[in-house]
Amino acid sequence: MKMIISATAAAVAASLLAGVASAGPVAPQPNKEKCFGIALAGKNDCAAGAGTSCAGTSTHDYQGTAWKYVAKGTCTKISTAKGAGSLSPKKA
Repeated sequence: MKMIISATAAAVAASLLAGVASAGPVAPQPNKEKCFGIALAGKNDCAAGAGTSCAGTSTHDYQGTAWKYVAKGTCTKISTAKGAGSLSPKKA
C-alpha cells in the first residue's frame, strides 16, 4: 500500500512540474506580431498579467493583458466581443 501511495505522489509531482515547465512563452514567430486582447481564456501565447505565469494562463476571453501571435498586419483588423485587437496591452 505504501508503494502505491509513493508512486501516486511521484506521478502527481511530475504532472505539476510538467505544467509549470509548459507555462513559458511561446517561441518567437517570424512574420508574426503579438496581438493583445484576442485570445480565449487559457489560449494566450504569453503575458497574461498579474497572477499568471505565461502561455495558457489567461483567465477570461479577450483579456487585454494577454497576447497571441497573429500574421503581421492583421492584429488591429481582428474584431472580438470586446473590440479590436491591439499591438499593445489593453486595460483589463
